[in-house]
Amino acid sequence: MSEINKARNIGLNVKPPIDSCNDKNCPFHGTLSVRGQTITGSVYATKIQNSIKVRKEYMHLIPKYERYEKRTSSFTAHCPPCIKLKTGDKVNIAECRPISKTKSFVVIEKL
Repeated sequence: MSEINKARNIGLNVKPPIDSCNDKNCPFHGTLSVRGQTITGSVYATKIQNSIKVRKEYMHLIPKYERYEKRTSSFTAHCPPCIKLKTGDKVNIAECRPISKTKSFVVIEKL
């Protein structure tokens, strides 16, 4: 239980991870701050080092036909070592400062 006390408050209503890490880009154990939007999606790629790809599905209205179609968006997010993920997991990601060319999100919770 002492590791939970070491995790800092990130300002969102999420449970901190049980494990601890030394990653400077971890919102709980490092110095990375989160701000902006939070997105819920599913993990579909974990082969990038310390990163994951998250896919979000949503419905889009086509006014001419008065029908909806499924669309997907994908995001690259930083995955701290204290959060263990695999393909198919549901996650919450939060916006942060740009970590690399394509990463502007960080994983904050495994659902």
